[in-house]
Amino acid sequence: MSDSVPETLFNLVKIYSPSGNEAEAVGYLVSRMQALHYSQVLADAAGNAVGIMGDGPRQIVLLGHIDTVPGEIPVRVESIAPGSSNPASLVLYGRGSVDAKGPLAAFVDAVAGCGPLPGWQMIVIGAVGEEQDSPGAQHIVTLYHPEAAIIGEPSGWERITLGYKGSAWAKITVRRSLTHTASQGESACEAVVRAWETIGAMAAGMSLDREKNFERLQLSLRGMESGGDGFEEWASLQVGARLPLDLPPQRWYEALAGDAQLASIPGISIQPVGFTIPAWQGEKNNVLVRAFLAGIRAAGGKPGFLLKTGTADLNIVAPAWGCQALAYGPGDSSLDHTPAEHIALAEYHQGVEVLETVLKRFCQKD
Repeated sequence: MSDSVPETLFNLVKIYSPSGNEAEAVGYLVSRMQALHYSQVLADAAGNAVGIMGDGPRQIVLLGHIDTVPGEIPVRVESIAPGSSNPASLVLYGRGSVDAKGPLAAFVDAVAGCGPLPGWQMIVIGAVGEEQDSPGAQHIVTLYHPEAAIIGEPSGWERITLGYKGSAWAKITVRRSLTHTASQGESACEAVVRAWETIGAMAAGMSLDREKNFERLQLSLRGMESGGDGFEEWASLQVGARLPLDLPPQRWYEALAGDAQLASIPGISIQPVGFTIPAWQGEKNNVLVRAFLAGIRAAGGKPGFLLKTGTADLNIVAPAWGCQALAYGPGDSSLDHTPAEHIALAEYHQGVEVLETVLKRFCQKD
């Protein structure tokens, strides 16, 4: 492995760690932060990897996630220009290289590069379960009281993410007595399809005159099941909703429950499922944002802002902590969850450089 391939990144990505199977990756990250001379290192009660640099009374948290979606990708370093020996052309393939071990490894290396900063604790957390119900992030919200939080998600090294949409899931089920297929009666499957079409029309109506995706209610159909026992038949759908800032999960569930067309479908039930997350958006002009703008420019970049239509641990910790917060990390987010997930190593190094500048500027702001 050449000097241009970062050790933290390569070894972390090499360990396949889908949600629920993060222990080996957590063990590696703990040992890596020990080797990089962090002041305190541990695996906490939720299974998160935690490294603290410095012992001051003030805190800044760099929260990444160490789990990935399923689907192992062979870990390898390749050149995007075949035959070239230019390190700038190297990319690292592997599950999590973008989402989000790349940003997490960049946090680890940047904090190690800074070393202790007087008066501060820089707390790096590799959280478990972000791709599911975020038990790692939920665990830490009462443990730390930071003045700022940086969440590790791919934004590209020149951009910062100021907000994510919310999410809520519902199981839509229709049950009714079984009828002969030759009859004219609506089947449970047909009825649940009608329910899906009704929900789609409702969402479209709620998003009228909203041009930006961040402001729109967006639906996805993520599961379909049907069956029967000879007397009763049933059909169900798993419906996901990406929610704008002005539509918290409870209001979305109330809209579903109160829709007259849905209620008119005999045998329908609507059940909220899973962990709900409200949308969140941070300020565009504060000390943390200005530190990032300066850091990106100092590294030769042209900074920009993003609002994303997914969700992240930012949605959980930022409202709880009430501090300056944003998401940042090297990597192309269009490669999230894809079979071709990879990160450019030059971008990784640029991200680390930006983060070091940010930490030094923010922690010396007084």
